[in-house]
Amino acid sequence: MNEQEFAELAAAHALGALGETDERRFAEALAEHPEWQAIADDDHDTVAILAGGLAPVAPPQALRSTLLQQIASLPQDGGTTPTHPDDAAVGDDAGSRATGASAPAGAPWRRRIFALAAGLALIVGAGVATTTVVSRLQRPASVVALDEIRSAPDAEQVEVQLESGGTATAHWSGAVGKAVLVASGLDDLGADKSYELWFVRGEQPIAAGVFDADGGTATALLDVPMHAGDVIAVTVEQAGGSPSGLPTTDPIIVIPTA
Repeated sequence: MNEQEFAELAAAHALGALGETDERRFAEALAEHPEWQAIADDDHDTVAILAGGLAPVAPPQALRSTLLQQIASLPQDGGTTPTHPDDAAVGDDAGSRATGASAPAGAPWRRRIFALAAGLALIVGAGVATTTVVSRLQRPASVVALDEIRSAPDAEQVEVQLESGGTATAHWSGAVGKAVLVASGLDDLGADKSYELWFVRGEQPIAAGVFDADGGTATALLDVPMHAGDVIAVTVEQAGGSPSGLPTTDPIIVIPTA
């Protein structure tokens, strides 16, 4: 299971929408990849905001049937449209969750989850826009890019050991034109410093974004297009990145891509 697949399971788990088999897959994946706990925590927090952060209101009488019809009409890639929408139930209070049978094999969890999240937003009342719910459940651009790279026919990766004992792995694809750095064992820099990404192209360093390490781990997308032969590097800079656009410290990570 890759990180994107786990992210979809985690969002459904937070909503209580996993069947027994997928719940077991979720638990096994989390045990194998504890660094993915932050993904599950983020989705859990989102649902908690929806369910407990606002005063409950009585939903319109037609809400349940309307929501179930919307869920049932979602396109199913490789699966079938649910034939028994009444198997899912939406409660009348702010703590209720949509539950029901597991989605058909191959069903696109993400679209189903968005519909459930939109329903929860309606049930708990005004104050949380559906667009906010959707954006909170969407995966970061770095994770989306990592999935694109891994799916590319020319996907490559190189792992290096860090002095801290952690690791850093660069993933890239010339066809996709993107690179993502996945690192663990990084130091917490505090609020006054950031990790800064660079492409070193010949002798020229090119700033490619900043990132922070959450619990010592990070998945960071280099935010400029990659060229063949670029070296991926990371330095520690002031918060927000080097003001001059050039590195001010020696790199702590250097990964050649050629």
